[in-house]
Amino acid sequence: MGGEEKLQIIHSEGEEAKLQNIHSEDEEVQESKHNNGICSSICAPVNWFKMLTMELHWNFVFSVVIVYGVSQGLGGAFSRISTEYYMKDVQKVQPSESQVYSGITSIPWMVKPLWGLFTDAVPILGYRRRPYFLFAGSLGVFSMLFLSLHKNLHIVLALLSLTAGSAAVAIADVTVDACVAQNSGSHPSLAADMQSLCALSSSIGALVGFSLSGILVHLLGPMGVYGLLSIPAGLVILVGVLLKESPTHSFAYQQVNQNLTDAAKAMWNTLKCPEVWRPCLYMYLSFAVSVDIQEGMFYWATDAKGGPHFSKEYIGYISAVASIGSLLGAILYQYGLKDHSFRDLLFWTQLLFGLSGMLDLVLVLRLNLKIGIPDYFFMVMDASVTQLVGRLKWMPLLVLSSKLCPPGIEGTFFALLMSIDNTGLLTSTWFGGLLLHIFKITRTKFHNLWLAILIRNILRITPLFILFLIPRSDPNSSILPDEMSDSKETTGTSTTQNENIELVALVHNMDTR
Repeated sequence: MGGEEKLQIIHSEGEEAKLQNIHSEDEEVQESKHNNGICSSICAPVNWFKMLTMELHWNFVFSVVIVYGVSQGLGGAFSRISTEYYMKDVQKVQPSESQVYSGITSIPWMVKPLWGLFTDAVPILGYRRRPYFLFAGSLGVFSMLFLSLHKNLHIVLALLSLTAGSAAVAIADVTVDACVAQNSGSHPSLAADMQSLCALSSSIGALVGFSLSGILVHLLGPMGVYGLLSIPAGLVILVGVLLKESPTHSFAYQQVNQNLTDAAKAMWNTLKCPEVWRPCLYMYLSFAVSVDIQEGMFYWATDAKGGPHFSKEYIGYISAVASIGSLLGAILYQYGLKDHSFRDLLFWTQLLFGLSGMLDLVLVLRLNLKIGIPDYFFMVMDASVTQLVGRLKWMPLLVLSSKLCPPGIEGTFFALLMSIDNTGLLTSTWFGGLLLHIFKITRTKFHNLWLAILIRNILRITPLFILFLIPRSDPNSSILPDEMSDSKETTGTSTTQNENIELVALVHNMDTR
């Protein structure tokens, strides 16, 4: 072999080695990008959580996680499953009666403005939030322990205890809502993120709670689970101990009546604003006409002769998987829908809400078995879709509500808006009980349940005709008139001195936060 040929071979081998090195480097770069993409996807929620902690302080985030995640999510799941079986197996009431009793225990949520007025206008020992967390936690511990330690309670005493436990959760809820609304005013760009944090905490807590609730009810019975519910209430007490709050040293308690009057006037003046009362009317009607017949469905799924006869464990598992739908709804809203206008989003979610109810009709008519879909699988799908659509409907209403709160009475007004929603839910619950009674749906008779479901589904569509009450504005912009808002859209910072003067003029002698 000649020298030139050797040189050509060496040159070609060198070029081939270079190409291999370049190809190897490209693969490494692509693999690195792929790994970075995976890491970024995994780390995004963590970074988002860290951002909220840095911007809003860790004890605020801790308060939201405990109240929404543990007290309402985990505790709410335990309470719901245990109460359903407590009413059915211990108190042995009819579905329509259980539906009415469920409405009674929700009454503390209707008077949320009362708790909000106290948190806004009546500080205790100089603090507006911490004492109410402490009181709510203590009330919850007492009521749950009372239920768990007393057998054969009369239905009246049982309802009083359940209502007290509900009041404990409601007071903690309105207090943390006041903190959320207050931070939404000082950090308007994070308003949707805070509501997403609330929803995600609630959904994750519910997922864990429903996963365990059926097993615990089977092992401990409903009353044993009530005893466990004293733990979430105890954690609310811890929130009150750890919450960072600046005390008000110069508060004059003799001015409480004046403060309450000023708060009521400010609320009334706000409600008279068309930008406020129109969405409020929509929120009430949209919930009120969505008739709730949950107890009828529960009795049918567990007791009906031709029904699926689900066990306690299955009921818990179904609710747990369904809560994933709620979690997915919160994630979908946060990462894909939060920038859409309120009216457009509510149109599609309300429409889907009505259509999703047809799955219950398929289940009760046993059509799923005719097409080869087992009851358990179909009910999981039904509950998951309903929870996902319900969360998508609820999220924009929460963000809208937080933007309707005037400064100085954030807690009170947000509580008023939530009480409007809860009054709508109460109307829906009692109307559902009446519907079950009219169609003679009892513990053993479910022949007309399909008709009640059909009527409910038709009524769910009716809010589409009043969507004109909802503003079509950008969800990231302010909704209140300028004279009612103390923060500017262009800044997203705390109120300036001139804006604080306007705030004091609005609420007169009330202390501003």
